[in-house]
Amino acid sequence: MADLQDELHTTAEVGELDLDHPERLSGFEPHAAEAETGAGTVAGPGSGGGSEPAADPLTRAHALLVEHPVADGYSGLPWALRRLSWYDLELGESAVDTDVPRLREGHVGALFWALHLPGGLVGERAVGATLEQLDLVKTVVAAHPEGLRMAHSAAQVTDARNCGRVAVLLGPAGAAALDDSLGILRALHALGLRVLTLSGASWAGENGLTRFGEEVVRELNRLGVLADLSGASDATVRRALTISKAPVLCTRSAARALRPHPANLPDDVLVELGATQGLCLVPLTAEQTGPTVRDVADHLDHVRELAGPECVGLSGTYDSGAAHPQDLSDASGYPRLVAELLGRGWSEADLALLTWGNVQRVLRTADFTSRAARQRREPSMARIADLDG
Repeated sequence: MADLQDELHTTAEVGELDLDHPERLSGFEPHAAEAETGAGTVAGPGSGGGSEPAADPLTRAHALLVEHPVADGYSGLPWALRRLSWYDLELGESAVDTDVPRLREGHVGALFWALHLPGGLVGERAVGATLEQLDLVKTVVAAHPEGLRMAHSAAQVTDARNCGRVAVLLGPAGAAALDDSLGILRALHALGLRVLTLSGASWAGENGLTRFGEEVVRELNRLGVLADLSGASDATVRRALTISKAPVLCTRSAARALRPHPANLPDDVLVELGATQGLCLVPLTAEQTGPTVRDVADHLDHVRELAGPECVGLSGTYDSGAAHPQDLSDASGYPRLVAELLGRGWSEADLALLTWGNVQRVLRTADFTSRAARQRREPSMARIADLDG
């Protein structure tokens, strides 16, 4: 990533972690009800719990997630809800993988709601369908105020969690939603879009980014919209990593060395992603990571080893049509995954980054980069016909 990152001050999410006061990692205190029941004070190995026996990994996982909930990088819920004539996400909805009770059971504190479209939609149809999904998300959140709250920044995500709500962020949307127009990108950002996937467009193909594609990345940086590289060609990934001044996301990418799925990342890209402080959100899908919790943990281990603990996160990909590993069939399964990682020796500090801190860091850095870029750069009026011919 470009050298603008050198100007950043270390934040609580990526700096030294105070494990004697774990609530400081995420900037919020446990909910009062949880504090009264002692849910956040379960002793673990080496915790100085006196003569009391050490808690089992699942109990420790629940306690850790009370303090540091999951920021889930991808949910296909908006498109899944389109086929339902009636639903209630606060009481529970069996027709989908995600509802408020299961989000609470899984300790999910924030969720990116994807605006991706079925294949074949392009041009004005793609723009219209994206706007319809965006409107649906806002309608759904407004209809479930006790469980959900819209958020557009790291601060608003934390505020929502402090109020006992699940923060909902808009994105990723597909590149087709722009219809090759930076003006439409700015309009989508004004409506709340925070992540755009750089694939499925003529300017982000197998040969990498065209001149217009590079201008899209610069405008994303200026707006504070994160670039999502999952599903992009290797050439596009490498070029975006080179020119982006803000960290990039891979919202649904695991390790290609462990499972040769085209959306998974090769080892050299994982190393470069870590060097540029990007974020690889490992999906909980049988196709990309494998059929068991242990398989998912293997990918998390691999990404952490190559990219670093500050550059790995979680992506449920629920309601996307994908099959999920055993014991991770819906949004309530995160404690079982965290328990597996605790059993493998992951520190509480690294787990706090995995679940919450890394997403917060990327959101804050994107906002910082945007403020700096707007002082130097006016909105781009470039057109694809002028740059790409």
